[in-house]
Amino acid sequence: MPELPDLEVYLAALRRDVVGCDLLGVRIVAPSLLRTVEPPLPVGQTVATARRIGKRLVLGFDDRQVAIHLMVSGRLSWKDPGVRVPGKVGLAAFDFDGGTLLLTEASSRRRASVHVVNDLAEIDPGGVEPLEVDLHGFAEVLVAENRTLKRALTDPTAFAGIGNAYSDEILHRAGLSPQQRTRNLTPEETHRLYGAMQNVLTEWTARLLHEASGGWPKKVTAFHPAMAVHGKFGEPCPVCGTPVQRVAVEREYQYCPTCQTQGRLLADRATSRFLKGDRPRRVSDLGAAVEEET
Repeated sequence: MPELPDLEVYLAALRRDVVGCDLLGVRIVAPSLLRTVEPPLPVGQTVATARRIGKRLVLGFDDRQVAIHLMVSGRLSWKDPGVRVPGKVGLAAFDFDGGTLLLTEASSRRRASVHVVNDLAEIDPGGVEPLEVDLHGFAEVLVAENRTLKRALTDPTAFAGIGNAYSDEILHRAGLSPQQRTRNLTPEETHRLYGAMQNVLTEWTARLLHEASGGWPKKVTAFHPAMAVHGKFGEPCPVCGTPVQRVAVEREYQYCPTCQTQGRLLADRATSRFLKGDRPRRVSDLGAAVEEET
């Protein structure tokens, strides 16, 4: 799912190519895409603003807002005026006087959505902006509920725009376990987590903007070769060389046991089910298991 850094690249492109243009028409080919009935799409109006609300991209018109949620597989591209909507992956085309904003989704589940609203509060989950909140505000939100750091960072009602990928990177940068409880953090750990969040999101936004080279992103993915742990199961941690591990609970996430959990291997549902009491519990057990296999 596109997260804050990816969405900021889209946002820069929307502000450059779409803001100030008149919406001439909308061609929706996936009936489930439009989730609201009133108000209608603002055909004939001019795009005044483009902004991000959580993981939604919002185009502001005279008297209403069009909010696009890409979900996991939705993508946007800027095409020549009147381009045909592709049959298999096409969801909609927003025709402007300067070009066509094409919305596609490479999934048969059709989870992407468009909402037309008068009040942004209708679609705002309420999470604070990670790059705008100060340390005090961050700490308040973090301890509002006593839960794991992984769950807290990815909760859209707590922090806007952070998902599975960048929460893995943030926690690795901070040297904290995904399963550590929010109310068990020391002040130093809270400060470290805040700094990691700011740095990771800022660095990746800058990197992706550079890769887009002033254009639209060509390949939006949650898996980047330069990431430290996300999507890197079994590969060496770039800091210590320990093989990156994974946990599959509600979703799969990755971590470094040496950098984040003092060598302890977190329980994984699949591994625990098959190995039960014999599952490895520390990094040293991984080495022993490899020696037995060889």
